[in-house]
Amino acid sequence: MHKPAETVFPIHELIRERWSPVAFTPRRIEPAALGSLFEAARWAPSSYNEQPWCFLIATQDQPEEFAKLLGCLVPGNQKWAKNAFALALSVAKLAFARDGQPNRHACHDVGLATQNLILQAHSLGLACHAMAGFDIDRARDVFQIPTTHDPVAAIAIGYPALDYRGVDDSLRQRDERPRSRKPLLEFVHHGAFGRSFNL
Repeated sequence: MHKPAETVFPIHELIRERWSPVAFTPRRIEPAALGSLFEAARWAPSSYNEQPWCFLIATQDQPEEFAKLLGCLVPGNQKWAKNAFALALSVAKLAFARDGQPNRHACHDVGLATQNLILQAHSLGLACHAMAGFDIDRARDVFQIPTTHDPVAAIAIGYPALDYRGVDDSLRQRDERPRSRKPLLEFVHHGAFGRSFNL
């Protein structure tokens, strides 16, 4: 499915074309391609170059590990994410290694690494769908994530379905919904918070 963003100003094609499907095919992703995704994440910027991210990954090549990560998702996400070849869980380190102080930018930086991963995936013909819908406590327990770190988001990674045969109607309709975003005037401010900057 082709769903380019309708932009007011020109943007890079990778950004314009990227979207988050829920219809995946379990086609295998080669290890080198998966490696490219995490290499892209590795080169994201971060506060003091702390790189406070970690990613847990499970692929359908290891069904038991895949089932463990899938089991952390809420049922509505399990319904479609089970068809992706890989699942990942992003995790943030909550304190700076340099001085032990709280890193209030950790989740921001994990988000930057995740976006690098997502754009690299799109450049390779893969799709990603990040999810807030997962059981944080279960993920912490199942994967023995220490209290020094927080699970941030789950990510389905795979090849998007080429057609919707055998895909639940509700999922097909979800993928067919038009993409939308807030207008720039709502979130680009100037001079004071809430005062729109007319680009």
